[in-house]
Amino acid sequence: MFGYYILIGAIMLASWLVSNTLKRKFEKYSKTQLRNGMSGAEIAQKMLSDHGIYDVEVISTPGKLTDHYNPKNKTVNLSEAVYHERNAAAAAVAAHECGHAVQHAQAYSWLQMRSTLVPVVSVSSGMSQWLIIGGLILGGAAGLGLGWWVAVAGLVLMAFATAFSFITLPVEYDASNRALAWLKNKNMVSQEEYKGSEDALKWAARTYLVAAIGALANLLYWALQVFGRD
Repeated sequence: MFGYYILIGAIMLASWLVSNTLKRKFEKYSKTQLRNGMSGAEIAQKMLSDHGIYDVEVISTPGKLTDHYNPKNKTVNLSEAVYHERNAAAAAVAAHECGHAVQHAQAYSWLQMRSTLVPVVSVSSGMSQWLIIGGLILGGAAGLGLGWWVAVAGLVLMAFATAFSFITLPVEYDASNRALAWLKNKNMVSQEEYKGSEDALKWAARTYLVAAIGALANLLYWALQVFGRD
């Protein structure tokens, strides 16, 4: 038990460090202005057209680091700073989100798998832990009837959410690789700008890695409570 708390503490610390480093990196590379003078929105539009994608709309969304691709309505949603700014950080984020649009257009298997799990995870992430706790209160830890089954059901739902976290990893890494390859091959950025974009996306990907490890640790902890320490 003590070892688990040490592990969780370490994961929380790693998450904090990665998150803060990511913010510093984006602030740093936001000061590296693009020599081509293109905004994040223009970068996104060009990457989409270069891949023959004309049915995806690039729009501005409120907030900071709220950038995402929505496969349902085919929109690349860029935060206001990324949409309007003309720097290495904006180029990296815009190209990364377009990387997801390219994945969608090319039926990238990992993205399809993640999309399939979205409806399940949207429900399971909010109720799985409560089901486990409720089951344990009803006697699940002792393997007693209804309580045990309720707890196991909660574990199954949590396992889906954990699987979703790990499936997200190749999706995010691949989108970054597509973005960086396009930025480089199309000479969209200088060597210095490319290094900044690459570094920013590297740290962004690490946030997903830490989240996946944390999800797995949480699943193992609750499995231990339900099935016993033996």
